[in-house]
Amino acid sequence: MRIHVDWTRCDGHGACAELLPELLTTDDWGFPLVTGDERDPQVTVSLAGHARRAVKACPLQALRLVD
Repeated sequence: MRIHVDWTRCDGHGACAELLPELLTTDDWGFPLVTGDERDPQVTVSLAGHARRAVKACPLQALRLVD
């Protein structure tokens, strides 16, 4: 499973990075930056719950989990 950011929807609220700091950080304007391998940000089993919470917390539905 990996996390996908839809940049056309994101407004840089930063909630995702607060809930999933293991995979996401923010730039100076609050937009998420994927840490590690940006083209394939893998969500481990231990982070799956945190990732789901971050996806649900996004006010603009800019995050999703992809198999």
